[in-house]
Amino acid sequence: MTLTSHTPISIRSPFAHYSHGVEVPSGSRILFASGQLGICPDDTIPECAMEQTRLCFENIGEVLKEASMTYSDIVRINAFVTDRRHLKAYMQVRDEFTSNPPPASTLIIVSGFAREEFVIEVEVIAAKKDKCMRR
Repeated sequence: MTLTSHTPISIRSPFAHYSHGVEVPSGSRILFASGQLGICPDDTIPECAMEQTRLCFENIGEVLKEASMTYSDIVRINAFVTDRRHLKAYMQVRDEFTSNPPPASTLIIVSGFAREEFVIEVEVIAAKKDKCMRR
């Protein structure tokens, strides 16, 4: 599937590795993934923001896989962190999991999550061309 990235030169370029807009072609399946937290299957939670971010994206990978999708099918990321000091770690890990052109992305600083151990949450929207659709 070919996504069209929209980053107009008439507005300020993105602050990091993301697109201002991503167009999904008609005939695509769309997946809305709930926010994923940095928690292991055994309920352990790493203290480090980088490791929590990695777990968020690994968990997202499992959701994508279940839908027969990959990280390259992500068209939008919404991320939430509890402190500005987590931005660099988040962006570094995010960039390992995203492709070119990068997805549209929003990063918001929040006061906290349901459990204070969590410092990041990531949700995505993904799209993939439906092989059953006829043109």
